[in-house]
Amino acid sequence: MLYCENWEKIQGKFLEYWARENHDRPILAIEAPKDHVEKMPGSSHTSLKERWMDIEYLLKKANWKMQNTQYYGEAFPAYSPDLGPDLFASCYQTKIQFGETTSWSVPWLTDHDVEAYKEFTFDKQNEYYKKMIEMTKAAVEDGKDKYVVGITDLHPGADGLVSMRGPQNLCYDTLDNPTFIQKGVWDLNKGFEDIYSELYALTTKYQRGSTCWMNIWHPQRWYPVSCDFSCMISKDMYEELIVDEIEKETEYLDGSIYHLDGPGALKHLDRILKMPSLGGVQWVYGAGQPTASHWIPVIKKIQTAGKCVHIEVEPQELEIMLKEVEPEGVMYHITAKSEYEAKELMKLAEKR
Repeated sequence: MLYCENWEKIQGKFLEYWARENHDRPILAIEAPKDHVEKMPGSSHTSLKERWMDIEYLLKKANWKMQNTQYYGEAFPAYSPDLGPDLFASCYQTKIQFGETTSWSVPWLTDHDVEAYKEFTFDKQNEYYKKMIEMTKAAVEDGKDKYVVGITDLHPGADGLVSMRGPQNLCYDTLDNPTFIQKGVWDLNKGFEDIYSELYALTTKYQRGSTCWMNIWHPQRWYPVSCDFSCMISKDMYEELIVDEIEKETEYLDGSIYHLDGPGALKHLDRILKMPSLGGVQWVYGAGQPTASHWIPVIKKIQTAGKCVHIEVEPQELEIMLKEVEPEGVMYHITAKSEYEAKELMKLAEKR
């Protein structure tokens, strides 16, 4: 690929990662700004929505980022078209509002809607999903022989319900109408499989395998599974309302990694590690929390369960991580401040 000279070797390392057979060192995705960075393309859009939906501008910005980033270890250039975390919910009558760096849903399900619930209307003809198909097709053509095109951010299951109902109301529903949640997550599961299949078919026109916002490569269909809503409910509710649908997602995919976000979700880790088809866990300790080296017992617990690990690591922590954690099935993503720092980190890892 134009932006990655050793793509074949990187793919081989990811095969080792998924099999937990990377015995020499952990998988390292280290990115650094090039020493001489060019100016980022400017925006003259009249609204945030216009900027988010401007495919030509987005591709220019993506190429600019890849051209001005140096990739080390198993880091690779990838672009996943993005309209924010609530794109999936837009296929169920949910409107999206755009901010400077993210977007959010406008919850619309009323108490009456929940009480009278039968099933959701699945509609891929809304403006956001149609735009995502257009964006993905354009990225596939632009990225041919240059970079890997990923599948956009999708949040089915209970997180999809949160987008439509709002987190506070969905918390009430766990007590007042749990049947709605149980039925709703299964309705959304059908939509997830439909959307993923369509996007996977598009992105594999010129490339083998798949990636997404996590920038992990798999030779077939892989995707993160998650339930950020889980931090707001008990272990019993998680078991009753959430687990079966997430396990169905892992069974549909060829590879999966659970996006475990924040200390509030850690109470569910034991149950997550029992999911037979789950490939791994991404531990996100969260802003304001101790960084990776403070969570080594969590990492080892995931490893002991026979699952892969993905975690963000600060550059100054790599040495202790290399010393304390075995490499098999472990991936560290590191953002270096410079090419020099990135090279020094690679030298440290190779000494292991």
